[in-house]
Amino acid sequence: MIPLRGGRDVAARRLGWANALAAGLMLGVAFTLGVVPEVEAVSTGLGALAGLLLVAGTHRATGTEGLDLNRLDGEAPAYAYQVALVQAIHAAAEGVAIGAAMAASLPFGLFTAGTMAVHNVPEATVLAAVQRARGVRLPTAALIVVGVNLPQAFVAVASWAVIVAAPAVLPWALGLAAGMLVHLVMVELLPESYREAGHTSIAVVTSVAMSAVALLMGWVVP
Repeated sequence: MIPLRGGRDVAARRLGWANALAAGLMLGVAFTLGVVPEVEAVSTGLGALAGLLLVAGTHRATGTEGLDLNRLDGEAPAYAYQVALVQAIHAAAEGVAIGAAMAASLPFGLFTAGTMAVHNVPEATVLAAVQRARGVRLPTAALIVVGVNLPQAFVAVASWAVIVAAPAVLPWALGLAAGMLVHLVMVELLPESYREAGHTSIAVVTSVAMSAVALLMGWVVP
């Protein structure tokens, strides 16, 4: 596993940069969800607030609130499965984003799905590194990575179906997804990235990734 090579400090920095890239892509998607044309802004804003509260409440209910997602040592074996649970919650939030974007328009949905697919690469790298550092065999770690991302597909289809059946919920769904993604970035991914790799490099990686998503959205989605 590449993230685990080069010593503990190097591995930590690499995981920090991977999380920063994932955070930037996620923030870019959250921004695009919040600026969909001809969508009622108040409902979107209230949906975003609901998304923030939903993710916070989910972490509190599952006992994963404040869990450090990047620890490569010094934690009990159960920690690896707690991290997997948190990533499954992340995947569900991403599924809402994909489903809402797809309901807004096909190009927007495909763009969001593609961005999330890229986002999943650094996120999966971090999860696999955590699993491997705790003695999980590589095939098992790969299965865990795939498994925790399954909710993304299921929730995306379910979200899309609900919005198609009740179009009035589209602004709420877009806001809900944006709020969930912002919470995941600001409360989980970025603080951990800052601790592992420092503020400057993390800010650069995150800003570039977020800007790239926003700019590409303007070109790809009419």
